[in-house]
Amino acid sequence: MSAGRIRYSTNVLIGAAVAHSVCAQAPESQQQPTPGAPPAFGTGPLVGPEISPTTVSEAEKLVQIKMTDSEVAVAASSWRPNMAALYERRTGPRKVELEATLAPATKWNPALADVKAAVVRDRFVRSTANPGPLPTTDEDIAYAPVTELSRWIEQRRLTSTRLTQIYLKRLQLFDPKLRCVITLTTDHAMAQAKQADAEIAAGKYRGPLHGIPWGGKDLLDTAGIPTTYGAEPYRNRVPKEDAVVVKRLNDAGAVLVAKLSLGALALNDIWFGGQTMNPWLLEEGSSGSSAGPGAATAAGLVGFSIGSETGGSIVSPSMRCGVTGLRPTYGRVPRSGAMTLCWSLDKLGPMTRSVEDTLLVLHAISGPDAGDLASVPSHLDFDANASVKGLCVGYFPKWMQKAPATEVDRAALKAVEQAGMKPVEVSIPDWPYDSLNLILFAESAAAFEDLTLSGGVNELKAQVPDAWPNIFRQSRFLSAVDFVQADRFRRKVAEEMARVFSRVDLLLVPSLRDEMLVITNFTGHPSLTLRAGFVEVSKARSDWAPDPQHPLPKLSPPQRVPHGVTLIGRLFDEGTLGSAGLALEKIFGVREQRPAGF
Repeated sequence: MSAGRIRYSTNVLIGAAVAHSVCAQAPESQQQPTPGAPPAFGTGPLVGPEISPTTVSEAEKLVQIKMTDSEVAVAASSWRPNMAALYERRTGPRKVELEATLAPATKWNPALADVKAAVVRDRFVRSTANPGPLPTTDEDIAYAPVTELSRWIEQRRLTSTRLTQIYLKRLQLFDPKLRCVITLTTDHAMAQAKQADAEIAAGKYRGPLHGIPWGGKDLLDTAGIPTTYGAEPYRNRVPKEDAVVVKRLNDAGAVLVAKLSLGALALNDIWFGGQTMNPWLLEEGSSGSSAGPGAATAAGLVGFSIGSETGGSIVSPSMRCGVTGLRPTYGRVPRSGAMTLCWSLDKLGPMTRSVEDTLLVLHAISGPDAGDLASVPSHLDFDANASVKGLCVGYFPKWMQKAPATEVDRAALKAVEQAGMKPVEVSIPDWPYDSLNLILFAESAAAFEDLTLSGGVNELKAQVPDAWPNIFRQSRFLSAVDFVQADRFRRKVAEEMARVFSRVDLLLVPSLRDEMLVITNFTGHPSLTLRAGFVEVSKARSDWAPDPQHPLPKLSPPQRVPHGVTLIGRLFDEGTLGSAGLALEKIFGVREQRPAGF
């Protein structure tokens, strides 16, 4: 079997034929075993429907294996006593409910035992530059980064109440164009803003997020406020508790102004309210699944936002909408109270309008929580004034010469040298990295098993072959053996990345290079995506597979849109990413440009 074909030809467990468990009378010898005889495979009761050699032969095509006729015959005749009972947990009679909060017994640990972790201290030093006078227009205030907003609030030149009102007004004004808001939290936000102003007036300033309005991707639980996952079956879901990240932002004094859109169940940019659009180019979606955070942050509708990533959901909308997205190291930010798509891949991180803003937010939400078994203690060493001279930045020469790389990516490599960092050529083996997605599909189908088997996925707006409803159903047939082998391959890829990072301090890659999106999400490495320039596009872009029935709009003349590059860091070394990102951000000089009409 070619592992590289897993992405296109989904594996199937032969036992898929066992759709309903119908118990049969066990043989007399099984009812009255000989005393002292140990249990043996193949001696269980006959359960499940009858299957024939034809069933097994047809299933062979899906798992891409080949057995002899005699092997097929034995497999078919022994399926019911050997394998069918393994489905009893789901098919009964002794069904067991698996609560949504129940994590797998095994967990992914991206650290390798034989790789020495860098000695990193806990240090957080933000920039001290004077933000200048408060702008005279609400629009200019709205687009300011958190680094400036926080200083104006701290200096009492701007109140949280005024800033919150500015963002609430802009959310109401522009959401009809962008469809980025699922729930506007007006009353909640105003109460938090007034509390922030009262505390600051009393000299109780909590830090740089105090009084700053933010938007949360609508997979973060918020007590008493709907959390819908962007999906029709959950439209009326109202949690009783806040997610841990929400609690930490509350503790930092931040003000929640909106629950922002995500593609249904964290896939792409279509939710039950429609498609979230890119403020730079309204003919295309904002990309997903952190679609709402990307669009709202880019259009100056929130001070910052929280997104999530499993396989590209912070990187892609940050790239398309021209914002700065930080995907933290797997395990740094707890996911307690956030929707689970994939236990061993999900990550929560900030989306902002500047590099330093991402570190300000990361600092507030980092740290383990007992509700997330994968969350771990970690250090954050960041100094906004640190020098980057001498840092080794790895890059892949072939990737820089072909799509999806652009002249902006190649110019970014020159900016690395201009900043005093050293470009270093690196390479990785030509392996079928996409086969790792077997893990993603299997875990996500498990996370939404009940919704799939009940038919609830049929309520989702997107029902194309590359949307979750079909993928969840197909994933029922993935091979358990291949899941284990993919997991072993994951460790092999992690070892390869450790080899690469033994030579460099960070990597510069084209943001949407598929191999690196897959690799680093599965190995858990942190990434920072930031606007590096602009390109022209003659056709709207999409996360979805091409559909001849619904071609994407062509653009004449071509339209100017932002283009971002991505830095990949060592595990738990977001501080170095931030320092390098700050240096490049200054050289690029494009951060302050805004989408027209917003």
